Amino acid sequence: MIDVFISIGGIYLFILLGFIGKKYFKEKIDEKSIVLISIYLLQPMLVFWGLTSRPIDSTIKEAPVLFLIAIFILLVISLILATLYFDDKKSRSIAIVGSIVGNTGNLGIPLGIALFGEESIIYTSIINLVNVFIVYTIGVYFYSRGNFSIVESIKNIFKLPAIWFGVFAILFNLFGFNLPHSLLLPLKMGAYATMVLQLMIFGIYLATVKISNIDKRLVTFTIIFKFIITPIIAIVLLYTINSVPIVYNVVILELLVPLAVMNVNLAALYDCKPEQVAFLTFATSFIFLVYLFMMVKWIFLV
Repeated sequence: MIDVFISIGGIYLFILLGFIGKKYFKEKIDEKSIVLISIYLLQPMLVFWGLTSRPIDSTIKEAPVLFLIAIFILLVISLILATLYFDDKKSRSIAIVGSIVGNTGNLGIPLGIALFGEESIIYTSIINLVNVFIVYTIGVYFYSRGNFSIVESIKNIFKLPAIWFGVFAILFNLFGFNLPHSLLLPLKMGAYATMVLQLMIFGIYLATVKISNIDKRLVTFTIIFKFIITPIIAIVLLYTINSVPIVYNVVILELLVPLAVMNVNLAALYDCKPEQVAFLTFATSFIFLVYLFMMVKWIFLV
């Protein structure tokens, strides 16, 4: 468990660098330009690398199917509750996406290895693949809805290059193609650069947060939904299906990981209160560190 927290601490170092940089250089750092570089130039490489780095095993399908069913149920519940609870369209969008888009990649995969061993990698990797498309479809749509119409929000999904690179990467993988060895290193460099930049963007927007401006209703809604409603729905679903322990544990973990840093990127791209999303990402990440002990003791199957 100590190794897990050290690994998480190493990840959060890049967030701290972004935070310090923005506090020190202030307006000299143009966060919107960095977001555009990340989303339009680097993230296609991350998506392609992630979806072609290992073969897709079509026989390991229970975990992603259960994850997707749980996400759909949670999406419907959050949509109803957020519509009733929030009058502001942007806050409503943030609450809906924040309820379902978690950090299944940067945090979920290494945590799965640390808690359940290397047996979990195939399950967490495929679930992360599903989550990538949730982020670039449902995530893009709702963050767009803060400022755009329904039709424009749907169009925005197809404007991002990552969704097209993702489709191409899956077809590339399924047909058994392999990249030339000489291209693997630069692709991997681009992917890792994207992850570092995403974390720094998170820190940059976190530095713009003013405690007095934090939307307490939004924070309360997200935390209650993420750490109370989500585990109840997930446990009932997985017990009903009677899934095997490894699938049960991995799906539970991937549903409960804190908000993904990508939430901040998309909120910034579509001007949907990115500073509020940054604080929510920080708050859920901080609470998750404590919540993880409860999960190990009372939620996971031995």
